[in-house]
Amino acid sequence: MRDDPDHFTLLGLPAKFALDRTRLDAAWREAQAQVHPDRFAVGSPAERRVAMQWASRVNEAYRVLRSPLERARYLCERAGQDLQVETNTAMAPGFLMQQMEWREALDDARASRQMAPLDALADDLAATRKQLSEDIAVLLDEAGDHAAASARVREWMFIEKFSDEIDTARDRLADSH
Repeated sequence: MRDDPDHFTLLGLPAKFALDRTRLDAAWREAQAQVHPDRFAVGSPAERRVAMQWASRVNEAYRVLRSPLERARYLCERAGQDLQVETNTAMAPGFLMQQMEWREALDDARASRQMAPLDALADDLAATRKQLSEDIAVLLDEAGDHAAASARVREWMFIEKFSDEIDTARDRLADSH
């Protein structure tokens, strides 16, 4: 375990999933102003190196916290949950059925060579993503149930990958017309 402050502490923010984006942006700008390497341009090589390291850490904290999915992953991992994203494919049966339905819908949409079914599928995923975000906020910020939140984070990760497949299908269809 590192002694360095976590991303939330580094930016002076509460360790919660629900973050105000404006407050996050302001905290990042303030932290960058304090550690930006230009402030240490006349410092010793060691001071410049340390400033660069801190600026890099601040940027990494901002990158993770500004993405709701990455923030959820970070909170779960910080609480000791190993998401096992490469090996754990276990998901709730209802979500597995939904995946199969989405895959069939994507295959049908590709076969139809129409944009409307792809758009409808993308809209469905967007609604599911929104619901997952709301569920994860409750699980992390109110219930403190990191294990259940981790399962939902894995579902969200599937949504993101599947959204990429839909975007690719849309791009290919657009290019063919």
